[in-house]
Formats: sequence, structure tokens, C-alpha cells
Amino acid sequence: MTRKPYPGNLVTVTFDGQRCLHAAECVRGLPQVFDTARRPWIQPDAAPADEVAAVVRRCPSGALRYELLDGTVEVPPAATTIERTPDGRLVMRGDLRIRTADGSRAVEVRATLCGCGVSGNQPYCDHAGACGKDGEG
Repeated sequence: MTRKPYPGNLVTVTFDGQRCLHAAECVRGLPQVFDTARRPWIQPDAAPADEVAAVVRRCPSGALRYELLDGTVEVPPAATTIERTPDGRLVMRGDLRIRTADGSRAVEVRATLCGCGVSGNQPYCDHAGACGKDGEG
């Protein structure tokens, strides 16, 4: 996975396009920061750092992450939650250790896992199969 950094003065947002499921939580949450029609499409200084961090935490797939200037990163919730969507995806939040398709282990706070087995980005959902077709990524 390749994360592209978008540095700001107080917060850096990183984005992994392979993980993005286009839930649009970022665009709806802070359109002045996240605008897919603009380049660069993420401008972290367009809103207060705490607001940027709060919107990044809404990203269900974990495609977006943040790090504040002081080194603060997202802390997982005390309890891990796993929710199955009606189409079969598993939306997870917590202190997650996920074994990826290449056998490596990823440390995550948020992830949406494939429930149908068709994803080309296993174990993450990529909308390739039946479990990613409802558009609510």
C-alpha cells in the first residue's frame, strides 16, 4: 500500500487510494479541505487541525489517516467493534492487527474488509465483488 502525504502546518493527512471506498465522509465533512475537483485534493490548512482529524476519523476504510504536528496520531477506541454491512463487508474499528494478502501484518485503527472474497486488495474491500456494490464504502 502506498500512502500519499498531504502536509499542513499543524496536521498531515495521508491517503491510500487502494483503500478508498468513496464513502465521501471527508468531502461532506470538510469540503474546503477535501475537494476531488482540486489539485492537490487535500488541503489540511483549510480548516483547524482538530476538525481535520475528526473528519479523517469518519473514513470507514482507513484510506485517510492523520498525524498532528506534535506527533499525535489516532488512538483506537477502547473496545473493538465489527459491523457487517447488508452487502457483507466488515467495518472494523479498534486496535486491529490485520494479516494482508502478502502475509505481512498491518496495524490499523479503521478498516473495511471484503466479505465476498473477490477483492483484488485482500483482505480489504475494493468494490470488485458483490460486497462492495452498494456504494456506501
